[in-house]
Amino acid sequence: MSEFEILKYPDPFLRKKASRVERVDSSVRRLVEDMVETMRRAKGVGLAATQVGVDKRVVVLDVPLIGVNEDICEELEERERVLLKLINPEIVASGGEIEYEEGCLSLPGITADVVRAAEVTIRALDADGRGFEMKAGGLPAIALQHEIDHLDGVLFIDRLSRLKRELLVRKYRKAMAAEAV
Repeated sequence: MSEFEILKYPDPFLRKKASRVERVDSSVRRLVEDMVETMRRAKGVGLAATQVGVDKRVVVLDVPLIGVNEDICEELEERERVLLKLINPEIVASGGEIEYEEGCLSLPGITADVVRAAEVTIRALDADGRGFEMKAGGLPAIALQHEIDHLDGVLFIDRLSRLKRELLVRKYRKAMAAEAV
């Protein structure tokens, strides 16, 4: 296993719309496992392949079990968290509204309240290439939307007002400049 370097804003690759995975093979499974390792090392909740410079619609999430339908993973009754490995995820239904303070591994140190759907239903392939649907609410729904946005080249700051976004970007750049010294 190896770990990736997580791309930081304003890297242009973060704005790239990722390509669909045509076939789940050993290279895709290896990518998934390396992404899980990278996400855990960074103490993240989720990671999209575009955040590590890979042009594939692949997402991994490590989220609380609450809010996730339990028929999508084995051994859930023994765990408080669920590790999701999603290939070609897409939101097929959503409802409600929730505001939550989000952060991002590609924008370290920056958080903001973002309005998202309170519940989502997604369709994806698992790491073995089997298709499934799942429903999620709360933090898992927010994390799913956040990571799927990454696959479409959208960052959480894009969901803010222009003024709020500009203030956060200025704060972020100032922090990155101070860190580089």
